[in-house]
Amino acid sequence: MPSQASALSVDKSVSTLRKYYSLVKPGVLWGNVITTVAGFLMASGYFQHWSTANFIAVTAGMTLVIASACAINNYLDRDIDARMERTKTRAVPAGLIPGQNAVALSIILLLAGLIILAVWVNQLVVAIAVAGWVIYVWLYGALGKRRSKHGTLVGSISGAMPILAGYCAVSGRIDSAAVLVFLAIFFWQFPEFYSIAIYRRKEYKAAGIPVMSLAVGLKNTKIQILIYTVAFIISTLLLTILGYTGWIYFAVMALLGIYWLNLAVKGLRAGNSDAWARKMFHFSLIILLAFSAILALGPILP
Repeated sequence: MPSQASALSVDKSVSTLRKYYSLVKPGVLWGNVITTVAGFLMASGYFQHWSTANFIAVTAGMTLVIASACAINNYLDRDIDARMERTKTRAVPAGLIPGQNAVALSIILLLAGLIILAVWVNQLVVAIAVAGWVIYVWLYGALGKRRSKHGTLVGSISGAMPILAGYCAVSGRIDSAAVLVFLAIFFWQFPEFYSIAIYRRKEYKAAGIPVMSLAVGLKNTKIQILIYTVAFIISTLLLTILGYTGWIYFAVMALLGIYWLNLAVKGLRAGNSDAWARKMFHFSLIILLAFSAILALGPILP
């Protein structure tokens, strides 16, 4: 039987791994990886081309690049995170992991991811990955969200890069379908984040982050949520209208879109804005998963 000392050593190692794993923001990471996979499968069905090696490479490569961006973001945001209730326990601001270790991990993950994409995918995907990393880490993380109410706009560009990378891993080019899947995820992020910015506005105020709900007020933020919800629905449905997906995909996204739109409209007259914003946010996660799943099957369904 293992000694007590050995058991404690194993427990300590597992605890350390968990701390480092938290640096890559698992919720953010796997949400983006899901869209990468969805973009790849959608393109594979449309072009009727499947490569297991290509699928593994783009998924692994993008996972590492996204994880890298999340890890260094923990370091850059350590001062902000320390002032917000929901983020103050993160590994870097809580002092559980030295900041330089987070930076080192980020560099290793980035290099590994880019090498995989360069060797086994294509240069277009490498360019997309690099652009997404730079936009998220520097233009959004280090600059945009600290200085402007439009930080979400910058961040949403990087957030839409994974699905574009997945699609272009198969297509090798940026066509109208690539633009539409990019726009769908780009538009989706505004209702999702603006909803968070409503029910957590006090935390953002304490951290000094000029989110939209603080900069323009609740009413104007709700109107923007409605506008971007409509834009998301249109971009998803255009995929069928332009012939990239079947009508089953269209029906599913239309029904989900109508429900989300109805929820957005209710927000304009909601008495409890925080409760409504939480519902809007939670459904944004549901519709993202549904969109990713049905998009992956869209070209092969009737």
